[in-house]
Amino acid sequence: MLMHTKVFDKMPDRNFGSSIALFSRRLLICLLSIAITVFMVSWSLLLRSDGRFRFVDHNFLPYSKYIANGPRNDAFSVGREGDGSLKVFMYDLPSEFHFELLDWKPEGKSVWPDIRSKAPEYPGGLNVQHSVAYWLTLDLLASDFDSVGGRTAVRVHNSSEADVVFVPFFSSLCFNRFSRLNPHQKTNPNKELQHKLVKYLTSQPEWKRSGGIDHVIVAHHPNSLLDARMQLWPAMFILSDFGRYPPTIANIDKDVIAPYKHIIQSYTVDPTSYDSRPILLFFQGAIYRKDGGFARQEIFYLLKDEKDVHFAFGSVLKQGVPSATKGMQSSKFCLNIAGDTPSSNRLFDAIVSHCVPVIISDEIELPFEDVIDYSEFCIFVKTSDALKKNFLINFIRGIGKDEWTRKWEKLKEVEHFFEYRYPSQKSDAVDMIWRAVSKKVPVIKRRLHVAKRYSRFGKLKSKLVFPLPRNFTS
Repeated sequence: MLMHTKVFDKMPDRNFGSSIALFSRRLLICLLSIAITVFMVSWSLLLRSDGRFRFVDHNFLPYSKYIANGPRNDAFSVGREGDGSLKVFMYDLPSEFHFELLDWKPEGKSVWPDIRSKAPEYPGGLNVQHSVAYWLTLDLLASDFDSVGGRTAVRVHNSSEADVVFVPFFSSLCFNRFSRLNPHQKTNPNKELQHKLVKYLTSQPEWKRSGGIDHVIVAHHPNSLLDARMQLWPAMFILSDFGRYPPTIANIDKDVIAPYKHIIQSYTVDPTSYDSRPILLFFQGAIYRKDGGFARQEIFYLLKDEKDVHFAFGSVLKQGVPSATKGMQSSKFCLNIAGDTPSSNRLFDAIVSHCVPVIISDEIELPFEDVIDYSEFCIFVKTSDALKKNFLINFIRGIGKDEWTRKWEKLKEVEHFFEYRYPSQKSDAVDMIWRAVSKKVPVIKRRLHVAKRYSRFGKLKSKLVFPLPRNFTS
């Protein structure tokens, strides 16, 4: 009996210990559940706050304004300081490379005209359509005394402060004026000036420091800089298109496409409408072209008998510009067909005439297409479709008044992007080109930083060297 009593007396202690253990396990599970719940709620709130991880207080970092506010949706989100302008160093090239080509004569030691009194005028006619270098140079010169805020590009006089280096060579005008030899000339002045430019640039410390990849050179005429481009190819070219360039020398990743300067005058007030424009489809220009321009003559034969289509030969001579002006402003649609190269000035004449462009050029590159949706005010037709019998005319006739009017209204909204002005204005062609250049700066700086990785060993001591393109020819 005593033994049974002792065993019986110990049983409550065992049950009590089991209860404590069970309670402890349940408490642990409960606490763990609470911790997990708190963790999940905290994580959810963290993600909902602004979509970014904040393990570090970025307000203490020097670049906090970029992280706290998110990436800026403009051209200056990277590599900009101060007022957000693109900093441009411009060579003081001898005036024979720029304004002397306009028959301007330098006074004293200055290589630049005093544009505060009067800027030298650019020659008209077909010359003016490739005058991009002239407008950009004027804009940089004006930045020396124009203190108005909001300027996209600002000239700096210390190249170490610059984002890019601008080369003020009026290469298109040089080609237009000097590419043909006169009877008394033994050498081609256009080629001579290009040779002098290469010699000048490659001897400059700025070129040696970067290998030329941060340099900006305007070669808007397809045949301008024809002899120097293979030696200056690391630079950023400003071009009308890539028609006469191999892709390793010029491409959309490295270079900038700029609009032509239109020849037809812009509207001040457009009084026209769909019903007041009697011509359905307009084209006036050279019909028989070489290279990629075969489509022009084929389309001419397809359209020449259509009663509401104007398809005729024309030039700037013999009242060609007034005739084209009247024709475009009287037309609903204007044809822009590839010629010797994918682009032509005709597109920009059509835009300022508020004549809806019909683009038939499969290889065309358009200015500022990263920010401008051309499909909102242009019609695109593949060349293979345009060459089918009755396809083009039936397609154009099928575009109704409402759709045409929407595109006509959009043309009036976007035409300022293609206006070259001095002084330049916000979002005009000059400003837009500088913005396009600015967007290339981060890529340029990355290439420079990569090239300098082993500079401490002396491999890039004298200058940066970049590999030649595969199709390089001397």
